[in-house]
Amino acid sequence: MTAPSTTAEPGGLAGHLDGFVRAVREAGIPVGISQAVDAAEILTVVDLLDREQLRHGLAAVLLQRAAQRPAYDVLFDLWWPLGERPAASGSEGEDDDGEGTPGSTLDLPGDPGELTELMRAQLLQLLLDGDDEALRRFARQAVELLGQGQPSPSGQSFFSYRVMRALSPDTLVSQLLAGLLGGGERGGLAEQVARQTIRERLAAFRAAVEAEVRRRSAEQRGRERVAKSAVRPLADQVDFLRAQASDLAELRRTVAPLARRLAVRLSARRRHGREGRLDFRKTVRASLGTGGVPVVTHHRPRKVHKPELVVLCDVSGSVAGFSHFTLMLTQALREHFTGVRAFAFVDSTDEVTRFFRPGADVADAVARIGREADVVSFDGHSDYGNAFEVFADRWPSALGPKTSLLILGDGRTNYRRPGLPVLGDMVKRCRSAHWLNPEPRRLWGSGDSAADAYGEVVDMVECRNAAQLADFVTTL
Repeated sequence: MTAPSTTAEPGGLAGHLDGFVRAVREAGIPVGISQAVDAAEILTVVDLLDREQLRHGLAAVLLQRAAQRPAYDVLFDLWWPLGERPAASGSEGEDDDGEGTPGSTLDLPGDPGELTELMRAQLLQLLLDGDDEALRRFARQAVELLGQGQPSPSGQSFFSYRVMRALSPDTLVSQLLAGLLGGGERGGLAEQVARQTIRERLAAFRAAVEAEVRRRSAEQRGRERVAKSAVRPLADQVDFLRAQASDLAELRRTVAPLARRLAVRLSARRRHGREGRLDFRKTVRASLGTGGVPVVTHHRPRKVHKPELVVLCDVSGSVAGFSHFTLMLTQALREHFTGVRAFAFVDSTDEVTRFFRPGADVADAVARIGREADVVSFDGHSDYGNAFEVFADRWPSALGPKTSLLILGDGRTNYRRPGLPVLGDMVKRCRSAHWLNPEPRRLWGSGDSAADAYGEVVDMVECRNAAQLADFVTTL
């Protein structure tokens, strides 16, 4: 069995574990002291020679959500890489127990073309066998033999694309399909299962190559530097303005519970005590039995109201990623508010509530807004002043003393009138008003941003990612 390799550090294994826990915490995964203590305990109960057992054991005590696993796996591979395989006591290509292991060694020909073809043939056999451990060992050897190139400016000299380009594993699909089907008929469920198996094994090989490249880069450049570029931010830490399509599914799962919490926070402001308003008549009548002293008070039954909400969302190109998120939030909020009205604007404003019926797909709603909503009246560049005026003129009854107003946008006006008086009047007419801004606070007021001026009229909150949205909801 191959043991995880650790570089000698002050404190030995305990110091190495401490560095790993710190790296996990710096990646945005919350790890408390008790979890760090549990991680140290894991080292005493798992087989340290079994790398996968160690991986799963530490994950069990350090992680809280499945979405944290990809970042954790990258860090684990950097801090607990595969150690060098001990020399076999038997003939070349045999394991310690004397049994041959596919993919452990190669008789290397001198010609590069012959080497590539030999490795492609071995990769084909390993993918057919489905031996994960042998595939990982082969990936290490492939990076050693095929992955080295000219050092980049950052100091990296091993690259996964060189391995994948040389071996071209995607071109082996037809041979793999024929091998897995064993000459059986094509089509039907058997072929679907075989194709899924091939996709999974090819993905495992690519992941093994990338992990080995990261390991070698960490030896050259240091683990900390490699971790900063290799670990993707968690979904709740991805800036809305930079969110990719792959992040949206996780964002949807994050937004739904936040919408429920936001609804509860806003509705709590409308409650008049736990038992409702005082019923003066019943209280006085009851006091007659105690000499006119109101020992027992009576209250009217409290009516639980869902709050009314108006969402005013900037959907211009500069905040396209954020607007997708905000419309996703609007869709989730509709389940918890009696009167949710959604308005979108660029340089004009239009009501888009009709696109967010229960069960509507957010992506479809965004596409329909782009096609059907009347949000552009001049040149398609943001004009907050005109958008606010159009909203106030066309929907004067949308805001009232029972309404919460939520404005979503970066506050960049293209040097046009910011419309501060109109915004001020809108805020005064509402029960509460908040503005969520996807730009960093340090950029407010720079260039054409009027965020600092808007912040004097309405409560403006930096909301660059789902984690900051959670903080906003918690402190509301």
